[in-house]
Parts: sequence; C-alpha cells; structure tokens
Amino acid sequence: MDQIVVEPYDPKWPICFAVERQFVESCFVTAPIAIDHIGSTAVPGLPAKPIIDILVLVNQLEAGLAAVPALEAGGYSYWRDNPDKTKLFLVKGLPPSAAKRTHHLHIYADAGERERHIVFRDLLRNDTKLRDAYAALKYDLADRFRDDREAYSNAKTDFVDRAVEAAGGSARLRPRQLPKR
Repeated sequence: MDQIVVEPYDPKWPICFAVERQFVESCFVTAPIAIDHIGSTAVPGLPAKPIIDILVLVNQLEAGLAAVPALEAGGYSYWRDNPDKTKLFLVKGLPPSAAKRTHHLHIYADAGERERHIVFRDLLRNDTKLRDAYAALKYDLADRFRDDREAYSNAKTDFVDRAVEAAGGSARLRPRQLPKR
C-alpha cells in the first residue's frame, strides 16, 4: 500500500532536488524555461511526505512529451491518463515496481501555474505562523486520508488557494473547471 506518511523536515531534501534537477534537465532536447523545487520538501522546517516535487516550465507541453522517454528510462512513470490536461505528471519510485515514491515531476507550459507554486512555497518559507498552520493541516489530513492521495491533496487546496490569493496571486484553474477539448 502506498500510504501517505508525513515526516519531519529533512535537510537532505534540497540536495536530493539538486541532484535530480540535473538528471531532469538532461532529458530535455530544448532547455526548460525553469526547473524549481516546489512543495513541502522545498520549505525548511516544514514536515512533508518525503517526496521531492519538481516543477518544470516549458514553452509548450510537447517539449515535455518529447522528454518522457528519457525520463521513463531514468525511473519515472508517466501518467498518460491524467485528467488535468494543463500539465504532464510523472512519478519516480511508483509502487509496485519500486519500494516508494521519491519524486513527483510536474511539467507545465503555463507560467502562471509556476508562479502560484513559487508564491506558496515562498510564503511558507517566510511566514512561520502560516507554515505551522499548514503543517498541522498536513498531519491531520494524513491521519484522515492515509490511503487516499487524491482526497489528501484535494483537502489542502482551499488552504493553498486562500494563502496565494491573500498574497496577491491569481486563482488556480482546477482540472474540473477546465474547458472541454
């Protein structure tokens, strides 16, 4: 079972990101616009699931699709049926073929989505009260939704949206709100 487990902050997480960043970048024919460490492992002092979240910003999602074979050769699994058509999503260490998830790779062609992630990350880095409130929420949700990643993630969305919007960021276009193609 791929359970949700929130662990105390580990100072090795930024090092893990730096190493993986080099590999990820090498998989792209055209250099991405940006590669960022996002999510809770990017926030010193914040407990997190021990999974490094990496955001890659490209000009077009086709550039990300072109990198998928190299990423898969390096241990990533590409979620081809992702209902969120605004991004490509890959997981490294996906059970049952590996022991545990180690990395989530989010590839976007929308600079606004990158900005939202960076704004939230930086808010948590700079606001101890917000970081502590988010940590408490994460522990609570991990207890309630230990076996349901989707429910765990969805339950954090309102907190994230409120924080980003309070900082002047824009509302996120959620997958369920996406126009039909």
